[in-house]
Amino acid sequence: MKVLVYPPNSLILADLVERGGHEPVVLMREIGKHVRDAEIDAPPLNVTEEDLKRALRYVSVEEPAGVKGRIGLLVPLLEQAEASIILTDAPPTFGCMGCAVSDEFFKFLIRKRKIPTLEVRYEGGDRMKEMVDRIMAFLAGLPKGE
Repeated sequence: MKVLVYPPNSLILADLVERGGHEPVVLMREIGKHVRDAEIDAPPLNVTEEDLKRALRYVSVEEPAGVKGRIGLLVPLLEQAEASIILTDAPPTFGCMGCAVSDEFFKFLIRKRKIPTLEVRYEGGDRMKEMVDRIMAFLAGLPKGE
């Protein structure tokens, strides 16, 4: 099953999803497609006109360019996700969205999809094992890929 991890650039969550037998849906793969595309003239400029058109299906044209750009990059992840894990209150070292408005809006879009979703609060220290156990139990309850 394709599991969207949020924050979408969290290598830690992506690793847990893989260990749980599923495919992580992550931002790094989407960015990788962009920077390897011959049509992009100057990486790291990796927001294309297509990304912005895609974003306008979800956000108003009046939104700041940064919000439209981020949502445009994230929409393909959202559209292919069959399940999701949202980690709240995570430190930037766990994966960072970079923009509070995009962060809240994208979490809203995930919830709106009505796919199986685990929302777990980041709790470091002694509670870390409990958080990982909740994530692994959620993943174990999902059907395995085709």
